[in-house]
Amino acid sequence: MSTSRPLPPMQPGSYRLRFLRDIFNVFIAPSTILWLALYTTDRHLGLLLSTPAYIVFIVAWAVGKGAIRSLLHARTAKRFGAQQIPRVVGKWPGNIDVLLRMMKAFKTSYVLDVYLQLFEEYQCTTLNTRLLWMDTIITMDQQHSKFVLATGFDFFWRGYKQKERMETFLGQGIFNRDDEIWKMHRAIVRPFFARERISDFEIFEKFSRKTIALISSISAQNQPCEAQDLFSRLTLDAASEFLFGTDLQTLAAALPVAGETAMGPKGSATHDSWGAFAAAFETAQQVVTNRGRIGYLWPLFELFGDKNAKNVAVIQDWLDPLVRQAVEDKHRAEKLGICSPVAEKTFLQHLADSTDDSILIRDQLLSVLLASRDTTACLLTFVVYFIAIYPDVGRKLRAEILEHCGRHGSPTHENIRNMKYLRAVINEVLRLFPPVPLNVRESRDACTLPRADATYPYQNPRPFYMPGETTIMYLPLLTQRNPALWGPDADVFDPERWLDPERMAKFVANPTMYAPFSAGPRICVGQNYAYNEASYFLVRLLQEFDTFTLAPEVQPPGSLPPSEWKGRRGRQAIERVWPAASMTLFVKGGLWVRFGRTDPDINI
Repeated sequence: MSTSRPLPPMQPGSYRLRFLRDIFNVFIAPSTILWLALYTTDRHLGLLLSTPAYIVFIVAWAVGKGAIRSLLHARTAKRFGAQQIPRVVGKWPGNIDVLLRMMKAFKTSYVLDVYLQLFEEYQCTTLNTRLLWMDTIITMDQQHSKFVLATGFDFFWRGYKQKERMETFLGQGIFNRDDEIWKMHRAIVRPFFARERISDFEIFEKFSRKTIALISSISAQNQPCEAQDLFSRLTLDAASEFLFGTDLQTLAAALPVAGETAMGPKGSATHDSWGAFAAAFETAQQVVTNRGRIGYLWPLFELFGDKNAKNVAVIQDWLDPLVRQAVEDKHRAEKLGICSPVAEKTFLQHLADSTDDSILIRDQLLSVLLASRDTTACLLTFVVYFIAIYPDVGRKLRAEILEHCGRHGSPTHENIRNMKYLRAVINEVLRLFPPVPLNVRESRDACTLPRADATYPYQNPRPFYMPGETTIMYLPLLTQRNPALWGPDADVFDPERWLDPERMAKFVANPTMYAPFSAGPRICVGQNYAYNEASYFLVRLLQEFDTFTLAPEVQPPGSLPPSEWKGRRGRQAIERVWPAASMTLFVKGGLWVRFGRTDPDINI
């Protein structure tokens, strides 16, 4: 069932005009009408009462609109045979106290713990935060996220609010568009992640060797490496050569130095051309994340300047030469009458052939780089973290790798498919630390969310009413740690769960309880590329090194877990690093690790 939608608002880039228009409609227009009415009736009375009447009327207007909206929602929910989503109830109007408490907690809390505490407080898995009188739904309920992503896909889209937050950064790229433009982007990307392309491991070998050579050089000096930074460079250089035919050579740039390198926006900071790009790239993600946390009022803090403008200028300086070259090559080929088949083109060449819009090309280029760099780098970072704190897992993983690939053999597609424990380790890391820990959609029309998971047995079994044009935030990280789905050891790192037929039976029967690469029509087209790249590199890494030790003594100040985490339940009580989220997961201050060789048969 659905209701009609109003006409679409302004373009996403016009956030100031949209915000000022809303302010006018909400505060100025109604009170102006009231003032004119009073002034026309009795000028002296109008002048006397204009200011207090204005204040009283604004409050009454806001309360009245909220009451009318609630009444309409209640009537529609009844007509749908649904219940309303439980609401957060604060002490201040508009739940301003709740918003301030959340904003303060975000600075020091464990990743997504702010939302988990709300779910625990209200004993539910789907909740309406109702911040600043605006409905905002958060959910860790697997049935509801499944509906948003797959079974109810047509009821949801990225929506205007998310596009507005991300427009300066991602523009018209695949992660910031819907409908026909999104379909066009996806159709262009899909052929380049076909099996025959991603099973060609030559590029993985090239950049794995470069990365391991750097680790060996640093380790030979008895120094720890910043693994997260290295993996970000590895994945970016490999992706750029795979998709664009150009090695960005970030692995050749200056590396972080233990005890000297400062903390960057999402890891370590280096002061060179690459460091400037990385800082801008990561700061842009933080700006988008902070806008989402502030909610409706974020434009108020950027009326006199878009906080992402400078970041995007730096990013464009890096990407524009690639775009110009692709467009020039396209025009040169057209003049010569050359028309190569898609199989012989790079992704960038194919993208340039599909459009003359250089801005669209650049936006799509940036989106693909974001996905290919941040997600796989995150996966590799947390794999190394876990084998450092659970050495038995590292030993078992290395034994399997040596059994299938030997000490020097290049991994093949068949090797990787047959290494069950390697896949189990990767799956378990993605379960506990999905690279995209939360995501956002907006309902197009009013609809009903299906019956919730039975996390709390006394929950009302009726479906939930989902208002139209309303933001819903689904939280894969919390869903994939939900004890109701994964058992009482849901917070425990245990790769064996992926090899146990009994435990796997529940997942096989309900596959969307694990969705680190999303699900439904927008499922990540590059997930197999990510699995292959991560698997290939881990084989090469564990052929070369057999000990992995965290180096907390060189972590930048303020990057280790706060002491108050130990008083909470779950992983945060035992975590040795500070996982944080800014569009994608990362380790605050980077992951500093000592890579070692104790096996005398390892080729040094």
